[in-house]
Amino acid sequence: MASEEEGAEIAYGAEECYRRIVKLMQDLGFPRGLLPLKEIEEFGYVCRTGFAWMKQKTPYQHYFTETKTLVRYGIEVTAYMEKGRMKNISGVKSKQLFLWVPAVEMSIINGNKIDFKSPVGIGKSYPLTAFMTDEEKQMYMEKTNE
Repeated sequence: MASEEEGAEIAYGAEECYRRIVKLMQDLGFPRGLLPLKEIEEFGYVCRTGFAWMKQKTPYQHYFTETKTLVRYGIEVTAYMEKGRMKNISGVKSKQLFLWVPAVEMSIINGNKIDFKSPVGIGKSYPLTAFMTDEEKQMYMEKTNE
């Protein structure tokens, strides 16, 4: 991975990493709640290629109540990020019935849905609001009601 990290801006420590991840997610059009990682030790981003990585102390599981989905984030999560799309994702799996299925791509569709794809191309779409913080939802609702 050393060559992928060349030219990266790297942050250390939970607060600084979280701040940078939130800013990147917002800049690329993703809701802040999509990567609810805890105890992040390192975050890196290569602006030229869009390659990003997040390292945390231990794996983390998060239950998204609106989608009724349990998601496991590994110690290291990587992706190539661009406006409205993350691809070649590693370190993220969701529980589907009795299996853990890796998510390898996420895309924003029509500004109101997010589409997740597995390595075999099978996917699921959910409302974008399912991954928004309460503050984001309120702003989104105000904007769509104008």
